[in-house]
Amino acid sequence: MTSAIRTRELSKDYYVGFWRPRPYRALDRLSIDVAPGDVFGFLGPNGAGKTTTLKLLMQLVFPTSGGAEILGRPVGDVGVRRRIGYLPENPYFYDHLTAEELLEYYGRLFGMPSPDRRQRIPATLDRLGIGAERRLPLRKYSKGMLQRVGIAQALLNDPEVLFLDEPMSGLDPLGRRDVRALMLDLRDQGRTIFFSSHILSDAEALCSQVAIVAKGRLAAAGPLRELREFAVQGWELVMAGVPPAALDRLRARARRIQPIAGDRYVIELPPDSRPDDVLRELTGAGAELISLNPLRETLEDVFVRRVAEVGEGART
Repeated sequence: MTSAIRTRELSKDYYVGFWRPRPYRALDRLSIDVAPGDVFGFLGPNGAGKTTTLKLLMQLVFPTSGGAEILGRPVGDVGVRRRIGYLPENPYFYDHLTAEELLEYYGRLFGMPSPDRRQRIPATLDRLGIGAERRLPLRKYSKGMLQRVGIAQALLNDPEVLFLDEPMSGLDPLGRRDVRALMLDLRDQGRTIFFSSHILSDAEALCSQVAIVAKGRLAAAGPLRELREFAVQGWELVMAGVPPAALDRLRARARRIQPIAGDRYVIELPPDSRPDDVLRELTGAGAELISLNPLRETLEDVFVRRVAEVGEGART
C-alpha cells in the first residue's frame, strides 16, 4: 500500500551567524511513513523541528538532503498540491478582508468554478462555527476565530491529506472540542491528517500513530499506546467524604494519600493495583468519586529525557 506521506533521510540545515555563518541542523535524517486514513501526531517541544518538517513537505523551504513524497508523488507535484490542505502555525491573512472574501480568494487560487465556490464557502464556514461574523473584517477577529478561518481555508478544496501545524493554538475549550470532532469526522471519511502538537492529550484523543522529535531527530515512533514512555505508571483517585477508617485500611496499598481541602483526598496507587476494586471499596464506605486518572510520564518528561539521550551531537 502506498504511503500517504513518506520522508526518507530528510534533513535541513540553516546557516546562522553574520561574519562566519555556520550550518545549524534543524532536521536530521527524518524517516517516517504515514498510512492513508491515519491521524498522525507529530510531537515535540518548541524548536524540535516540527514546523521545519511541515515547511519542507509544503516546499516553503527546500531540503539539504533526503526527500519526501505525498500520495506517492514527489512533494511539489502540481497534481498533489490540488489534493492537500495546509494550516501554518501562525496563519496571517489580509485583515481588511472578511472570512467570506478570504475564502473566495483562496477558491479562485485553487481554480474552483464559481458555482463550487458559492456552495463550498458557506458550508465550510458553517462547519467551523463561523456565523454572522463571516462578514466582518478579519482584523476584528480573536486569535481563536482566526485559527478557525485558517482551518476553513485548509478544508476549502476538500483535501485528501490535511497538514495542520498546532491546530489547537488559540482555541478555547469548546473550540478545541469542535476541532477534535472535525478531525475525527475527516478521519472517518478516509482523509489523512498530519498534525503537529506539543500537547499529549490532543494526540491521545486523536491519533492512531505518533512520532516524537527532539533536537531535529526522530526520538520515537509508533502507536501511542505501545510507546513505553506512556505506559501507566500508577493511578490517581480524587475522593470526597472518605471515612478515616477506610483511609487507614488503604494506607498499606497506596503510594500516597494527600488531603486537598475539606474532606477531599488525592490517593495515588501503584500501577499493578486494581483501581476499580479500591473505588468499589471506598464508595461502599460512603465516599464519592471526584476523578480517576492514569499516571503517565508527561510528554514534557519524555522530551527532557529524549533530548538528553540525543545529546549535543544531534545537530552539527
